Amino acid sequence: MASPRSRDLSRQIVVISAFCFMIVGDMVGIGAFGGTPIQDAVGGAFDPDASYLTPTTTAFSIWSLIYLGLLGYTVWQALPSQRASERQRVVGWWIALTMVLNGAWLVTVQFAGVWATVVVLALLLAALCAAYVKIVRTREPHDGILPALLYDGATGLHLGWATLATVANLGAALTATGPESWASAAALAGTLVVVAVVVIALALTAWSRWSIAPALAIGWGLGWLSVARLGGDLPSTPIGIAALVGAILVILVPAGMRVLRQFRPVD
Repeated sequence: MASPRSRDLSRQIVVISAFCFMIVGDMVGIGAFGGTPIQDAVGGAFDPDASYLTPTTTAFSIWSLIYLGLLGYTVWQALPSQRASERQRVVGWWIALTMVLNGAWLVTVQFAGVWATVVVLALLLAALCAAYVKIVRTREPHDGILPALLYDGATGLHLGWATLATVANLGAALTATGPESWASAAALAGTLVVVAVVVIALALTAWSRWSIAPALAIGWGLGWLSVARLGGDLPSTPIGIAALVGAILVILVPAGMRVLRQFRPVD
């Protein structure tokens, strides 16, 4: 049976390997090795003007921030001081899994059908939910800025963006494979989905004691979804307005609640 020290070292190595796999998967996914760029893959299903629930390509620049946060976490968790951390023991394996599934989705875009990407992204979202639950439950009042950024910040942004990306991915799959008769209900269905995303975002941030990272990622995506539907080649005023209002709500409500908590009387 492996010793705790051996298991801790194995976890650190697995996290580093998972990050490297994710970066290679990203390079494959964007066509760096001669493949097809994501917006052109699987018949253009992920193009912003192919589905009512896909934001503009600018929205996807948030991946740079997510990757930077995950890089910071990967380096930090590899330090000798973090090897025997109880919180790392609880959370590290799950964060590694989310990075593996992230890379797997990007590879799936290149080599599998659109519904395969939905399955992989759903698994990624489930893993991120599990990781974030453990992050919130192991949070301590005395946690400093660095743990907050590298636990809550990196995984929170990842979770928030994956939530919206799952909706966009599902919308792209239905648009690409569904019958043309569904188009007549697309605006209404899309608006209802946006409302559901806003409710989920607010519930998530309330449960996490108003952590702002997931809300920022979802709000960012909704804002650019609004831009795509109000000014793109596939317009939908109801979805655009709902996304704009939703973006404002999911950012301002958690931010406001965090401010109010600062002025709450201490018992």
